[in-house]
Amino acid sequence: MRESSCEPEIRRRVARQRRVMNIGPSELVQMAYVAQQHYRVGKSLVEIADDIDMSRFKVARLLARARETGLVTIRVNAPGTLHAELARRLAAAYGLNRAIVANTTTDLSPAIRAELGRITANLLTEIVTESDVLGIASGRTLTAIVDQLDRLAPCDVVQLTGMAGDPNQTSSDLVRRICEISGGRPFPIYAPLVVSDPQAAEAFKRQASVQATFQRMSRVTKAVLAVGSWEPPESQLSDALSDDERAELLARGVRAEISATLLDERGQRVPALEGRTLAIDVEALRNIPEVIVVAGGAQKTEALRAALNTGVVTILATDSHMAQRLLDGAPRAR
Repeated sequence: MRESSCEPEIRRRVARQRRVMNIGPSELVQMAYVAQQHYRVGKSLVEIADDIDMSRFKVARLLARARETGLVTIRVNAPGTLHAELARRLAAAYGLNRAIVANTTTDLSPAIRAELGRITANLLTEIVTESDVLGIASGRTLTAIVDQLDRLAPCDVVQLTGMAGDPNQTSSDLVRRICEISGGRPFPIYAPLVVSDPQAAEAFKRQASVQATFQRMSRVTKAVLAVGSWEPPESQLSDALSDDERAELLARGVRAEISATLLDERGQRVPALEGRTLAIDVEALRNIPEVIVVAGGAQKTEALRAALNTGVVTILATDSHMAQRLLDGAPRAR
């Protein structure tokens, strides 16, 4: 007969009861007292030992026995909306400083975008300080972050990419909104993400405000970026190009971009659009202590894998479905 799913737990309870029954009443009272003082009141072993005139080593042994017999059980409750184990494995697989994985029940982009916005807004509130310089790119996922950001340390905020896509989702708009929340100084780029030729890009960069922003990029300490996917298409940069130019770049192997740097499926840089974009480049990103990438949804899987393979990303915020797909295709060694 198959074992009932509750039978192992019943046996464990019975075993704990038997162990407790084998303890004398005096020791049982001592165990209960020191456990209560340590775990509920918060007293140290030394404080408890002084209270009951006992060595701290004896107190430690009583606490250990209380756990062994089941008199004390310890349960760690990770936040229900975060998947701690997937985050740990993902960080280890891709050499990240940390990963944050939203425990999502859907793989649909709009719902995932809102959840990633929430957890990343909380992350920025936690880790950004007044001494930081925060860099921000653009994208619908990054807009979701700002939608749920209600406080932030007053730091400088630097736009890392020129404007593309919906006027309400450009990086200039995000910089403005973040500074309204934090009270920090904005460094915007009021120029397109991609222009017709290098001469046009240089003309924009000579503008005083744009020049000040590019100079400030070297002082960014924490950057927040999205990832663009070219196949399947979900990229503001791709959308800004003509059909012919987009087809040519796809034929050259472009599958993703991070901050206007084009990448193939392995995360190798594809030299194209040289001099025509107004954005921080991938080499400058390597000098930033913390590069936070926020991406989720099935369409972004291969693009995000390519971005992770650049070695630029230090913190990843993603969803549990994406995390599992990334782990299924993770490199064997890094």
